[in-house]
Amino acid sequence: MGRPPTMGGCHGTLSGRMSAFMSALAAPSLPASLPFEAALAEMAAPLLLLDAGGIVLFANARAAALISCADPVGLSLPALLAPAGVTEPEAEPVLDALLDAVRAARSIRAPLRLSGDRRVEAALAPLSVGGFALTFEDVTEHLQGAALARQEPLTGLCNRVGLRDRLDAALAGADRTGAPLAVLMLDLDRFKAVNDTLGHPVGDALLRKVAERLRKATRSGDVVARLGGDEFAILQVSALPGAEQPQASEALARRLVDLVGRTYVVDGHMLNVGVSVGVALAPADGSDADALLKHADLALYRAKAEGRGTYRFFEPAMNAQMQARRSLEIDLRRALALKQFDLAFQPQIQLETGQVTGFEALLRWNHPERGPISPAQFIPLAEEIGLIVGIGEWALRAACREAASWAQPASIAVNLSPVQFRGGKLVETVMNVLAQTGLDPARLELEITEGALLENTDSVLDVLNGLRALGVKISMDDFGTGYSSLSYLQKFPFDKIKIDQSFVRGMEGNAECGAIVRAIARLGASLGMRTTAEGVETASQLDAIRAEGCTEVQGYLTGRPMPAAQAAALLSPPAASPNDAA
Repeated sequence: MGRPPTMGGCHGTLSGRMSAFMSALAAPSLPASLPFEAALAEMAAPLLLLDAGGIVLFANARAAALISCADPVGLSLPALLAPAGVTEPEAEPVLDALLDAVRAARSIRAPLRLSGDRRVEAALAPLSVGGFALTFEDVTEHLQGAALARQEPLTGLCNRVGLRDRLDAALAGADRTGAPLAVLMLDLDRFKAVNDTLGHPVGDALLRKVAERLRKATRSGDVVARLGGDEFAILQVSALPGAEQPQASEALARRLVDLVGRTYVVDGHMLNVGVSVGVALAPADGSDADALLKHADLALYRAKAEGRGTYRFFEPAMNAQMQARRSLEIDLRRALALKQFDLAFQPQIQLETGQVTGFEALLRWNHPERGPISPAQFIPLAEEIGLIVGIGEWALRAACREAASWAQPASIAVNLSPVQFRGGKLVETVMNVLAQTGLDPARLELEITEGALLENTDSVLDVLNGLRALGVKISMDDFGTGYSSLSYLQKFPFDKIKIDQSFVRGMEGNAECGAIVRAIARLGASLGMRTTAEGVETASQLDAIRAEGCTEVQGYLTGRPMPAAQAAALLSPPAASPNDAA
């Protein structure tokens, strides 16, 4: 590095230079009796005076103690700092910067790590009389406090602030070296169920175990952070410039999905959670921290949307999709506020008589600019952002109000989202709607899917029993498509089973679908439950489900979804003709 040689053993020459230096420093206005060198020696701050070549001419006691050198005078900067432990490779750039400042006769401030993990900030400043003053400020406690402020207390990992600092530093280094790096965003799957069923202490213990597995899955140079809740992040720093990406990040993401997904034992409980991972690479997916974090988060969102327990890399199209989603969310909130939704009513036909026994209320959204928007597009979004509670209450009230005006006491079926069961207000909401609309509770059928029972089954069953106590009827929709449909029939006496349309449509060419429909119809009959076949579109399908013993049918063949006025007209008795009167 072209460093000046060590200058020990030349105190005679140094004494003369030091004497001349001190004379130059002494101002004419200072009293002659003031021992100037003694005053410098007793300064509270560690101080060294260097000549123009960077050789130590003077060191006060505090400086000597700080750098663990009994006699610093005559030493060059590298030799001076060696006893303090500044000899590791990472200190090379700092020493080079100090020596460059000496050669250029300019000021510089530089951080140094001393032995015992002490941190100081060195300040080198040229003097008007020649040479330099070098002072040190011990910032160990300050940095330790700052480190704690960047540490997440539950797991000991980096927090969001710490991750951002490390990411900024890594990006600055990557600009110089060209080394690629990656940001991985992680979100635990099924963690909420652990907290809800076993309590937060068990959940906290599980988070600590997950954090430990993340540490073991990463290298020493990587940064593992907990961002809050069950969200984690990893900054993967490639060890060598030109290290292959995305292979390195893909291998890590695959390892994380496997490792985090293995069983945990916490306080005697066998727990299983998974993890979804989103990956963004620098510089391809962004050259600043904000862009990388945002794009990794978009990739995580895609991984969760595509089934969880997997990983996805950021793709530019995700940005456009997210913008479209946000635009739809804004419009959805406006639609709820302005009551821009509507209901369509699809008739349910009793097979034995061919009469309309009721209608299912189907939610519709005709956007003023986009036109009709499919429920398959906006209902999942409404569930995700919590709007489905307000939308569902509006649909329930509108359906009950319409049914209360019908000429015949046909039933009205309204779908419930699993989200509506959270919060404990569903029974109260239904009771208020019935009271406000005057609808006979026996005419209201509330349809749920197995998804409503998957989380907190016992509490959902309590809500269903509360609804049953009001006098309303409960149907299980899409029966046969879930894993536990049969077990739920044991736990709750549903009034109706609705056979999923996939089985009905498959009856014509698949004997197994016909057998499933037959089994469900017989099961319903034995349990005293009505069975409705959904999605009937052809006469042959209608004949088949009639032969299998279903009690009701619903589909395009027997009646498409229709406006409220048309549904009401379908239930109205035909007007008497003049000939009838005669």
